[in-house]
Amino acid sequence: MSDTPATAESETGVRLLDRLASLLALLGGALAVCLALLVSTSIILRAFGLGGVRGDFEFVQMGVALIVFAFMPWCQARRGNVMVDSFTTRLPPRFQSALDALWEVVFAAMMALIAWRLGAGALEAARSSTTTMVLLLPIAPAIAACAILAGFTAFVALAMAVMRFRGRA
Repeated sequence: MSDTPATAESETGVRLLDRLASLLALLGGALAVCLALLVSTSIILRAFGLGGVRGDFEFVQMGVALIVFAFMPWCQARRGNVMVDSFTTRLPPRFQSALDALWEVVFAAMMALIAWRLGAGALEAARSSTTTMVLLLPIAPAIAACAILAGFTAFVALAMAVMRFRGRA
């Protein structure tokens, strides 16, 4: 098989998506470490009767949502999301690849729907100036970030579907 310019270009695009997904996963991991330190600090302060970190649960709520969405593109690029292939393992590899590609398109559609609704939720939260209860932090930026990450996950899923349809995944 020779590398045509279109093939080389698509592989470069896939590598770029993979690097971006890896970077987002690393950022999600760093955020997870920060949240673990925040929660640990809060618990230690409470143990000494100092009352803990004010609003710690608000940071955890928004942070965990961001962490989940930050890991999803990386997980999708590595076929790490839930797959059930117990009925298809005996099928020919090309058929399996086409079936996997079809399900990646379905997953992309669902992630696009989630991104759309999160985007609508972010706009509504911004319009109504919705904030957290204790620290009064605006929640719209966190929801918008999750919407963007969900959209990127949909894009990664579509890219992986195209690669599978071409038999290059």
